[in-house]
Amino acid sequence: MWEQIVSTISAEFSDLDDVREITQMSLRLLIAALLGGILGWEREQSGKAAGIRTHMLVAIGAALFILIPQQAGIPDAELSRVIQGVITGVGFLGAGAILKGNDEKHLKGLTTAAGIWLTAAIGVATGLGRESSAILCTLLALVVLFVVPKLLQVFESKPKSDDNSKSDDNNKPDDHNKPL
Repeated sequence: MWEQIVSTISAEFSDLDDVREITQMSLRLLIAALLGGILGWEREQSGKAAGIRTHMLVAIGAALFILIPQQAGIPDAELSRVIQGVITGVGFLGAGAILKGNDEKHLKGLTTAAGIWLTAAIGVATGLGRESSAILCTLLALVVLFVVPKLLQVFESKPKSDDNSKSDDNNKPDDHNKPL
C-alpha cells in the first residue's frame, strides 16, 4: 500500500522531469515576477491601488498560463488560444480598475488598467521564453510612466508665445491712461 501511495505522489510531481526544465520554469516565473514587480512598484509609488503584489501576480499567472500548455506539449497553434484567453481575462481584470464619473471626461484607472494588461503581456512574453523582449517592454513602460508625465508638465507649463496673445495685450487700454 505505501509503495502505491509513494508511486502516486511521485507521478503527480513528475511534470518537471529534469534540472533543465526545472531551471527554465523557475527562471521564467522569477523574471515575470520581477518585471511585474517593477511596474507594480511604480504604480504603488503613484498611490494606485494595483501595486506590486497585483502586478507580480498578473505577470506570474500569465507566464504560467503559457508554461503549462508548453510543458504539456500543446501545439503552438493551440497555444494562441491560450494567449487569447489570457488577454481577455486580464482585460476584465483591468476593466474592474476603471471608475467612471458623471461623464466620459471623468474616468479614473485607465493607466492602471493598461498597466495590468501590459504586465500580462510581459508575463506571456516571459512564459514564451522571450525574456529580452519582456525586459525591453518593461523599460519602455517605465519611460511612459516616469518620463512622459514630466515631459507633459514641461510642455504644459511653458507660456504660450503666439502672436495673437501679444496683439491682445497691445489692444488693451493702459490703466495709467484712464481718467480718475
